[in-house]
Amino acid sequence: YVLILPALGITCDVIPAFTRKPVFGYRLSVWCLIAVGALSMIVWGHHMFVSGMSPFTGEYFSLVTLTITVPMTIFGVNMLASLWGAKLQLRVPMLWSLGVLALFGSGGSPLLWQHLFWFFGHPEVYIAILPGMGVASHILSTFARKPVYGYRAMAMAICAIGFLGFMVWGHHMFVSGMSPYSALAFSVLTMSIGVPSAIKTFNWLGTLWGGKIQFKTPMLFALGFVSMFVSGGLSGLFLAQPAVDNILHATYYVVAHFHLVMGVAAIFGIFAATYFWFPKMFGRMMSEPLGKIHFWLTFVGTYCIFMPMHFVGVAGGIRRYADASAVAYLAKLQPLHVFMTVAAFITAAAQLIFIFNFFWSLKFGAEASKNPWDATTLEWTTDSPPPLDNFGGSFPSVYRGPYEFSVPGAKEDFIPQHLAPAQVARTK
Repeated sequence: YVLILPALGITCDVIPAFTRKPVFGYRLSVWCLIAVGALSMIVWGHHMFVSGMSPFTGEYFSLVTLTITVPMTIFGVNMLASLWGAKLQLRVPMLWSLGVLALFGSGGSPLLWQHLFWFFGHPEVYIAILPGMGVASHILSTFARKPVYGYRAMAMAICAIGFLGFMVWGHHMFVSGMSPYSALAFSVLTMSIGVPSAIKTFNWLGTLWGGKIQFKTPMLFALGFVSMFVSGGLSGLFLAQPAVDNILHATYYVVAHFHLVMGVAAIFGIFAATYFWFPKMFGRMMSEPLGKIHFWLTFVGTYCIFMPMHFVGVAGGIRRYADASAVAYLAKLQPLHVFMTVAAFITAAAQLIFIFNFFWSLKFGAEASKNPWDATTLEWTTDSPPPLDNFGGSFPSVYRGPYEFSVPGAKEDFIPQHLAPAQVARTK
């Protein structure tokens, strides 16, 4: 579908050019392409379910991936069509339904363009962060040796975030001169999205509470993800208030909030996933000492960069200014800028440790067993690295949920999904 959908789009352009006739059913064709792209991903995910598996017996990361498929496809096609029309001066009929075609005609409307951009841009933020949430949930459970606390509540929260993410784009435009009534609506909706986010946060804490926590490198980065997400999310509550946002919108406060809650948090999710699944992908373990050094330098460095930015923003430090020396009150903030710059260089240099660890471990890392983390999900039942068809022609069946840790009466502190009840060793 990745190859065929662009080809279909090009065909819809070429045929009218030579037949001198408009495309029959243009809008229907566009929305059909969107539907095909989204549904193909959903069908693929369902097709990969093995015997006994359902959306609620798969690992949390897989559920998140399926959840974000539809908005990812819709907004991707939407923005491609919009940018295409803007650059080539083509009148894309689909944009009539969004009320922004005036942008491509005489007069134009930057305000409508902002609405179009942020209607895409804010749900895209959740598309970027939700996979990190899935990774964190999965890894926290594995290394806390406990089931995910409130699995179904977390699944519903992820759906709620995906739904509400469509409705909050206007909080990026509080300073655009919008109606106070519109600002009030967007403010309430923005704060409401904190409810499912809080559910997920408390469920993460519930997963950790009372667990036998193993502070392996993937676990450290998963905990770092939660820390960044909570710290950045709390600062976002202030920006959800139009009166406060009018003051802070053009300051470093917004830079700090966004980078913590989405930018760095998502990167921590990527690092956690890399350290966790590296043994399965390549059959070798990454260095734990190097991984922990990488984590602490990155974690401390990130807070040294972005926490001072909050103070700079509250003090009126204006973002997008390359040189603030001409403004007297900003000169007092210069020491903080120097501190953040030094922290940024150190944090960036720390990533060289990860790069070295990654490539060194590919050749010299300790050989990984099938299941080095004593995890429960299906990928850990096959060889490391997996054979060509992942399971060597013998596909497993699923008999239980993905997070059966510390089950009373079981001999081991984990029960893999593929073991039949009769195969589970019990204590005497």
